[in-house]
Amino acid sequence: MPQSSVVRAAVRAGRRRSVSRASLFGRDLLTIADLGVGEVQFLLDLATKVKRQPEGFTRTLAGRSLALLFEKPSLRTRVTFELGMQQLGGWTVYLAPSDIGLGTREAAGDVARNLERCFSGIMIRSFSHTTVQELADHAAIPVINALSDLYHPCQALGDYLTLREHKKRLEGLRVAFVGDGNNVCHSLALGAAKLGVTLVIATPPDYEPKPDIIARARQQAAETGAHILLVHDPYEAVRGADAVYTDIWTSMGQEAEREKRQRVFPPYQVNARLMAAAKPDALFMHCLPARRGEEVTDEVMDSPHSIIYDQAENRLHIQKAILLALLGKVR
Repeated sequence: MPQSSVVRAAVRAGRRRSVSRASLFGRDLLTIADLGVGEVQFLLDLATKVKRQPEGFTRTLAGRSLALLFEKPSLRTRVTFELGMQQLGGWTVYLAPSDIGLGTREAAGDVARNLERCFSGIMIRSFSHTTVQELADHAAIPVINALSDLYHPCQALGDYLTLREHKKRLEGLRVAFVGDGNNVCHSLALGAAKLGVTLVIATPPDYEPKPDIIARARQQAAETGAHILLVHDPYEAVRGADAVYTDIWTSMGQEAEREKRQRVFPPYQVNARLMAAAKPDALFMHCLPARRGEEVTDEVMDSPHSIIYDQAENRLHIQKAILLALLGKVR
């Protein structure tokens, strides 16, 4: 066996042994880069168990509470965190932008010090990762990043849970991400690196993911046998893919760029022609919300190969696993 294969085999063996010993209690989850390979596997396995046996976890977080801080509106994030915490026996308090005014009415550090006196953890959905980091730096309780401009770790973990359910494995799969090198793209790259997935990212020039994040993903990928590739041709990315993933072209906070992006991104639309370049059984993925007719056609979104609503459901299960691990001393 070649030396590199020997090293990767040893890493995989060690990873399997470490899963049962993974402990995330009391820690933050700001980016997948913060997690070890075994810890990512642990969360996926725990989410699968929670999904299959929800009745076994109904009182696990009794007496625990979670503050939900929203600077950006959301359907899936709010529903899945509120419902997930309730199903685990805890409770939540929703705090809208007007309730706090992070960084304007009150500094993030002061908000953190107030909330840590009342809550077991904080979930934040923010425009700026700097705000998320500042909150975590000052809070003595776990902080969960439910979306920032740089990362969307809960989404990517739920996506890999969904992909594993459908493909029965992750290691060795080829996933194509087509569109903007955004926060979801960053987290998918970091997750792929931990899980042995080949991720091929196709973006227009000047819309690539951030080089430092890709460099960090590639450093981890070298240990797991994963590959993180950047191209500009969407057909090159999709060729032979097991799954094709896209996201909206203009995210919240980028509205001023919408007109320009509408001119740049049409060649990256995921349609039947592009999907035909992937494997015949390739899955279609999207984090939602989608702009039908822009980044993806109805034909693809509503096809039997689309697993977008499975992804949305699995946000509930992966986030329950995260809450259990960070707040409940689950091992």
